[in-house]
Amino acid sequence: MKRPKLKKASKRMTCHKRYKIQKKVREHHRKLRKEAKKQGRKKPRKDPGVPNSAPFKEALLREAELRKQRLEELKQQQKLDRQKEQEKKRKLETNPGVKASNLEPVNEEFGQRKAKNKAKAGKQNPKKLYCQELKKVIEASDVVLEVLDARDPLGCRCPQVEEAIVQGGQKKLVLVLNKSDLVPKENLENWLNYLKKELPTVVFRASTNLKDKGKIIKHLKLKKRAPFKNEVCVGKEGLWKLLRSFQETYGKAILVGVIGFPNVGKSSIINSLKQERICNVGVSMGLTRCMQVVTLDKQITVIDSPSCIVSPLNSASTLALRSPASIEMVKPVEAASAILSQADARQVVLKFTVPDFKNPLEFFTLLAQRRGLHQKGGSPNVEGAAKLMWSEWTGASLGYYCHPPTSWTPSPHFNEGIMTDMKQGFNLEELEKNNAHSIHSIRGPRSARSILFQSSGLTNGIIEEKDIPEELPRQKEKQPEEGEDHNDLDSDQESVDKEADEESLAMVPAEETWALPEESQAGGLVEGFTNNKAAWYGILTLTFLFSNIDESAQSYISDKMTEEEDDAYDFSTDYV
Repeated sequence: MKRPKLKKASKRMTCHKRYKIQKKVREHHRKLRKEAKKQGRKKPRKDPGVPNSAPFKEALLREAELRKQRLEELKQQQKLDRQKEQEKKRKLETNPGVKASNLEPVNEEFGQRKAKNKAKAGKQNPKKLYCQELKKVIEASDVVLEVLDARDPLGCRCPQVEEAIVQGGQKKLVLVLNKSDLVPKENLENWLNYLKKELPTVVFRASTNLKDKGKIIKHLKLKKRAPFKNEVCVGKEGLWKLLRSFQETYGKAILVGVIGFPNVGKSSIINSLKQERICNVGVSMGLTRCMQVVTLDKQITVIDSPSCIVSPLNSASTLALRSPASIEMVKPVEAASAILSQADARQVVLKFTVPDFKNPLEFFTLLAQRRGLHQKGGSPNVEGAAKLMWSEWTGASLGYYCHPPTSWTPSPHFNEGIMTDMKQGFNLEELEKNNAHSIHSIRGPRSARSILFQSSGLTNGIIEEKDIPEELPRQKEKQPEEGEDHNDLDSDQESVDKEADEESLAMVPAEETWALPEESQAGGLVEGFTNNKAAWYGILTLTFLFSNIDESAQSYISDKMTEEEDDAYDFSTDYV
């Protein structure tokens, strides 16, 4: 009888065999790489577009555009449905067995408005959309937080918006002094004493080092570093207690709107209150383009709004600081020169570590040499230095300050009755204690290290859509202005072109004159074009368009249409 095997067979092998296996594996991988290199990467299929010789080119492109619009609308509707389902699930998880609160129709309404605004954004002036969204936020809010930059609080106030809030009925207006760590403590206390005579004022410093919602950050084993400068939020407890006290006196859930000019920190304040990066924030101006509802708790809901529109009648320095498009519309050197003209030259020299200068152009030249900004050939990049100075001045790192007015005078749209009504319902004594604690905990710069800036006063804004000036297309602006003779020549040329078109149409046989196709005539089109190569090519292109519809193809077609449609342009119709 054979003896049973008690132990498993060993997997050990000789070195010769192991090295041989490794060599075979290396050769196999080398062979696969070589074959892949021979084949090469497959290029994506290029869209040939619709040729000019294809019949019914306009109809084909129009149908493709309509199909694209339907797909986009369907996607938006599906996205809204998913959001509604997620909100319902979230509410059922937090409050099982409780009926939906009054905030659900508000959130649904805001979601529908957001989808509509996205669909209209390509056609309507974005400034008009901002005005619409801002008015909706003011109408829906019970308390409005006007965010001010502590470096220039008076320049961040908009009398038109404040007047609209006063006329809106029983609404409360609260001022929030954000970026309070960039001004000296003495200056911050002076501004607080000046502003609190008129409206409740909160000292605040938003946190800029928050984690994104839903992201998991892997912590590496590194040495302990010092905490980030703006990692801790200051003034959050004071603002929370202020809103909570008003909600208790109000007796029901409140909606809090956050408004202000670009880059004052509206979204950062909401993120600091929520302790998550829910709203999009960044260095560039005008990132928030539509209202966004953020629920802090069951009783307090915050609404983020787009920035206020600056009136073009303001001074050049105000437009450079408060308008997000100022650096694009105005020349960078002019915008930065307007800011530099209102700053203390001696402190600017010390801050930017450049020699004394006589004019702004000399300062930008010295700054470009100091920062290593050079053009081709070694000449200093003056325009780049002006952009750099403008970005630092409008950002959240440069420290400068303004002195409050020597004598206090209330705003023209406020009187004693309105100011007392605005302060009712708030615990002002507790607010003063919290502000004193916030100022004590903030480590602001010294006056010698900050730049003294001359404020231009209140900034006029635009809240009505009819007051926004119509922007002319770039092509019309670039055309030089000529006399009446040029216009007469154009009119003569148009008449000649029309006559030539009519003659060419008259000479074409009846079989070759075609009207725009309709959906019911699809079968007849194929029969009529059996002997026409261009017609067959157009039909093949139509099938390609509807089989491979995507955004890149549609944008390519629209570009080709604008470039190749010069022959079909009708001067008698207005395409704008």
